[in-house]
Amino acid sequence: MRYVVDAGVAVNWLVVEEDADVAQELATSGQELHAPRLMASEVANALWRKARLGEIGRGAAGILLASVRDMPVHWGADETLSADAARLALVLDHPIYDCVYLALAHRIGAVMLTADLRFANAMAPTEHGKAVLALADYARTR
Repeated sequence: MRYVVDAGVAVNWLVVEEDADVAQELATSGQELHAPRLMASEVANALWRKARLGEIGRGAAGILLASVRDMPVHWGADETLSADAARLALVLDHPIYDCVYLALAHRIGAVMLTADLRFANAMAPTEHGKAVLALADYARTR
């Protein structure tokens, strides 16, 4: 299966959070994983926030950030997704950041896996609902 993973899934590869075990299994599952380049910046921001809040050490954040380039994903070019993501954001009235992942999923015929339950729930009743799967729901399908 082909999946687009969001930054929440990727952060679960680096630090222990609620669905980290599911994310770790996904990373080693042999599934075809994709992500927009935006994900690297979003992961960096999440690690900065965790360091700022004292959830991880500043040194650990730097070490973890260095591993982003080695994540088991095929990186997508954001510049080719921005127009589609903007259209989705306007139609769905949702921030463009999440819509970049959704645009990539649509472009490559994949399902977007997200750790963001609010986004997955917001997409569920829309025509995009089948293209978005919460990481917790993925755990139930494996």
